[in-house]
Amino acid sequence: MWDDLNDRLDDLRRRGRMRRLHPRRIEGVDLIDQSGRRLINFGSNDYLGLASFLASKTMRVDSVGARASGLVCGWTDRHQLLAEKIAEFERTEAAVVFPSGFAACSGTVSALCRQGDLILSDELNHASLIDGCRLSKADRMVYPHRDVDSVARLLSQHRKQHRRVWIVTDSVFSMDGHVAPLRELCVVASDHDATLIVDEAHGTGILGDRFSGACESLGVKDQVPIRIGTLSKALGGQGGFVACPRVVAEFLVNHSRPLIYSTALSMSAVESAIVALEHPGEIRRRRDLVCAMSRQLRSQLGLACPASESGIPIIPIPIGSDADAVAASQRLYESGMFVPAIRPPTVPEGQARLRISLSADHNTEMLGRLIEGLPSF
Repeated sequence: MWDDLNDRLDDLRRRGRMRRLHPRRIEGVDLIDQSGRRLINFGSNDYLGLASFLASKTMRVDSVGARASGLVCGWTDRHQLLAEKIAEFERTEAAVVFPSGFAACSGTVSALCRQGDLILSDELNHASLIDGCRLSKADRMVYPHRDVDSVARLLSQHRKQHRRVWIVTDSVFSMDGHVAPLRELCVVASDHDATLIVDEAHGTGILGDRFSGACESLGVKDQVPIRIGTLSKALGGQGGFVACPRVVAEFLVNHSRPLIYSTALSMSAVESAIVALEHPGEIRRRRDLVCAMSRQLRSQLGLACPASESGIPIIPIPIGSDADAVAASQRLYESGMFVPAIRPPTVPEGQARLRISLSADHNTEMLGRLIEGLPSF
């Protein structure tokens, strides 16, 4: 009955790409495996170390779950407060809160982009954006990574045949830490009457004077009307959001299926997000710390990158083959450090890598151990 699934799993095993869930405990920047071994965790997206901070600050909730979809009875006064705080944080008319960042991305793109539209999507966009594009009824074209000339060319060729054109991109690409050329994309979008949708999942909490992301740091927030973010990375909690004009928020509430047909964000996640946004000073202190740490590590490793990317706490170490990346990750594991090997399909073929994720809770001694354990590249 399941021969086809077993055949596909066997193929993954032959190619060394079989994935498994490994039960672990996490305490701060320590990862504790099933044997009780304690490792320094360089694999988490908790860039500011807020997950533990929020656990001690978040108020006790009377109900863990939200009990229903927000459109039934799951939207509470605390959900409303969170949405208002996000809109204030992002300086937009409104914000919509989703159960996850993935739901926010896929649910926004699939709802807004419809038949007669065209989507131009960066080839290295996150899976949630890709799924949103596929679920929409719009025509779709994928452009080479961060290639603004290709976007301009596609717009020149296809704009007139479509009702609306959407340019969809991550702001910070999660597997290499590169920043999208948002200024240039905004110019092209303006020239061709296109609309940008930007996912700030890895920019929120890290970039910008008010740490709302790459759109802020590059001075283009007013030119990007739809910005998607997550509460589960730098902000240390769970959930996703869309910061947008009020009319877009109302449209999503009425048309975004992941929002309409999912139980609303849990009460515990709502409270932790509210607490995070009520501590801008703590966010700034931790952001400055992890960004300085990223610059230090890049300098010590001899990694050159634009100044706009130097503080981003995602540092890829290129390896090449899947087997070599897994072996390098295993050697670091044996040395007491968890640095995940990233393989296709998450990254392109032949571009397997180690992905270092820094946290404000790491320290100089931990970075020294990491440098000693990394392979030459």
